[in-house]
Amino acid sequence: MSEGLRERKKRETRLRISDIATGLFMARGFDNVTVAEVARAADVSVNTVFNYFATKEDLLLDRTPEVEELLVRVFLERGPGESVLQAVRRDFLEALGAGHYRYGFHEGGDVFIRIIEASPSLSARVREMNETREHRLAEAVADELDADPDDLTPAVVAAQIGATLRTVVGYAVRRMLAGETVEAIAPDLRRQAEHAFALLEKGIGDYGARREGRQRS
Repeated sequence: MSEGLRERKKRETRLRISDIATGLFMARGFDNVTVAEVARAADVSVNTVFNYFATKEDLLLDRTPEVEELLVRVFLERGPGESVLQAVRRDFLEALGAGHYRYGFHEGGDVFIRIIEASPSLSARVREMNETREHRLAEAVADELDADPDDLTPAVVAAQIGATLRTVVGYAVRRMLAGETVEAIAPDLRRQAEHAFALLEKGIGDYGARREGRQRS
């Protein structure tokens, strides 16, 4: 088997195990499903599961690396004249409108949220993931804009954007935990998000707006 085919097979196996585990967790609850049950449902051994996922939490939070790099990607792919905040605002509202999972507003997102909130270990992992996402955005902004090491602006901007996202998502989480679906709260959530970003823009403004010719490949 060629190296390329072998790696593709490994990715497919990892995804299949994760998808099966997530389905079981969402149907029965995180604490009510064992790794052995995931292995049986995926027709693999328990050792195979742990070869791909170091912990049970990793089975549910398998997109952690993607989420941690999300704001960095959004920032680096911003268009000419688009600031850090404008890029994040655009991406957030696009994800909300499309029901994409990257900010948690997808079909079944309310069930996923309940699973996270019911598990202290998962909640801690999500908090850590958000902190890492914010930290990496600060590093990317500082690097892209050649900020002085003593310039706290990139970190402050990233912290404000991170806090705004947590506040808006937290509002959605409270309503979902109260029994509302993503679809039901989406219109009001969009209004709340637009208001929050508008308030933030008064402070951050056009910081980090991409100059012509700075687009990275």
